Amino acid sequence: MIFTSDNAFGVAPEILDALARANEGAVPSYGGDQITARIQTRFAEVFDHEVAVFPVATGTAANALALATLTPPHGAVFCHAHAHVNVDECGAPEMFSGGAKLVGIAGDGGKIDPAALEAAMAALPAGVVHNVQPSTLSITQSTEAGGVYTLDELRRLTGIADERGLHVHMDGARFANALVALQCSPAEMTWKAGVDVLSFGATKNGALAAEAVIFFDPAQAADFAFRRKRAGHLFSKMRFVSAQLEAYLEGDLWLRNASHANAMAKRLADGLALVNAARLQTPVEANEIFVRLPREMLKRLRAAGADFHPWPMEGDDGEARTVRLVTSFSTRADDVEQFLKVVSG
Repeated sequence: MIFTSDNAFGVAPEILDALARANEGAVPSYGGDQITARIQTRFAEVFDHEVAVFPVATGTAANALALATLTPPHGAVFCHAHAHVNVDECGAPEMFSGGAKLVGIAGDGGKIDPAALEAAMAALPAGVVHNVQPSTLSITQSTEAGGVYTLDELRRLTGIADERGLHVHMDGARFANALVALQCSPAEMTWKAGVDVLSFGATKNGALAAEAVIFFDPAQAADFAFRRKRAGHLFSKMRFVSAQLEAYLEGDLWLRNASHANAMAKRLADGLALVNAARLQTPVEANEIFVRLPREMLKRLRAAGADFHPWPMEGDDGEARTVRLVTSFSTRADDVEQFLKVVSG
């Protein structure tokens, strides 16, 4: 009963097979191989748009380098206060941008509140030399609280950014989970909704270590290759990162994996909703659950072999605390049922 993180699980067999195939023979290095060339075309097909694609190995690298490309050192990046780029990347976006300021915005369920965004932008007027200049909006999809922005919500935020001339970045560490939740196309959730650059995640959803930075206007990526090299993410054996991404997209593996993770989360959330002592803290729309449980129940779960992370939230006390449960592409239905059995017992 492992619900600590979708990072806790292994690699999809299809991706391991692709890595074995990529291991055969000798090919050009530093991205000059045919696999890396093929994924450029494949991503263009997936998003129905011309793209510039840059494989990297970590989400932090994808986010930090994307934001550094869009934001000058004197710029401001607006993001949710709990966004990964703001609280979980050890200052990487600030470092790679040369000092750009991240401005955290409030909002329920991990979603940026439009009114709060407008107020924060108004507090940093463009052209005033004494403050950082509004430059970029970063949206996390799905959110850090397990929610999913609707297409209308995305367009509302990107519209605010566009009115003020800001670029829009999307942190898509769990992009596939959001996509299957919305049942829309990749194009509808990105460039058609006003997104300029996407950090496309695969690691949490079955890859070994593979992400991609995707520019929907290749001209914006003019210097990204140099930024990636300088940051140490131009791998000499790039084919092994690209092979993961190619296999991830092949036959819609990415969507099947995300559908399974979401389905396991829904089953777990539905079961918890029937337990009087349990309180779901946020809507469960992707593959993360935040639930407040009595401390005695948490001890019982631990004793039964369940593993999860505490996630302190307002309202926690000596009697109950909030924990985060995350399902993955390989979460077993039996583990979900066992968890619910222990909770119900």
